Amino acid sequence: MRTLQSAFFWVAIVFLMIIWLPLLFVIKTFDRNSTRYITGKWFRKLGKAITALNPAWKVRVEGQTDFDDRKPYVMVCNHLSNADIPVISNLSCEMKWVSKKELFTVPVTGWMMSWAKDISVDRKADNRGAAVYKQSSFFLDNDVSIIYFPEGTRSKSGKLNKFARGAFDIAIRKKVDILPMVIDGTQNCLPKNTWKFGKADSIRLKVLPPISTSDLKKDDVPALIDTVRGVILKELASMRGIPEQEVDGMVVSKSKDQVQS
Repeated sequence: MRTLQSAFFWVAIVFLMIIWLPLLFVIKTFDRNSTRYITGKWFRKLGKAITALNPAWKVRVEGQTDFDDRKPYVMVCNHLSNADIPVISNLSCEMKWVSKKELFTVPVTGWMMSWAKDISVDRKADNRGAAVYKQSSFFLDNDVSIIYFPEGTRSKSGKLNKFARGAFDIAIRKKVDILPMVIDGTQNCLPKNTWKFGKADSIRLKVLPPISTSDLKKDDVPALIDTVRGVILKELASMRGIPEQEVDGMVVSKSKDQVQS
């Protein structure tokens, strides 16, 4: 059954790509806005369509989802699976994804990311921080949100790992609110080393209240990281109905370090 469902879903995804590629190209061609706002919104609709097509995925979006689409935020979310991106695309807003450069070279999806003006990060470049800041500033200044996975990569354990400072540094420098989000249930949607999709009866995406950076300075980045990570950790633990320390990947890291020393 799982094999048949997965085969059907892959065919459906290919069909959607065949439809969306020329559609997005036409939209991009006529989208004169420097941020490609309309193009981006239509690209996100592809992610929403993908999640809607999979009968094994049940997505629930919760929290403060009625926020102003043209009030720019630095959005941050925990990262569990490649399915996180289409799930987050269920939000009815445009946001530019900060993604590694290699994804932009993937045929079809990479082309659409470029047309939507998502933000490319060359992880090998010495000036990658300055380059990302420049691109992010442009969109924030033009009332378009940007979104980060501050853990940097998917959590293999499902726990919340350490946050990098990039998103929080930009938020403080631009005086833009952080919009935390929490996702859970996508861990088995796209298992590694198999083409078969996993079943996810309960995928939850929750938008938490924004956190202001208006009174913060550069030295406050570590404290802001702790605050944002803390609210995401608390909500993730609540979703799973377990204590926070069982969700905190940094607690595990600390205990390992103690054993090794």
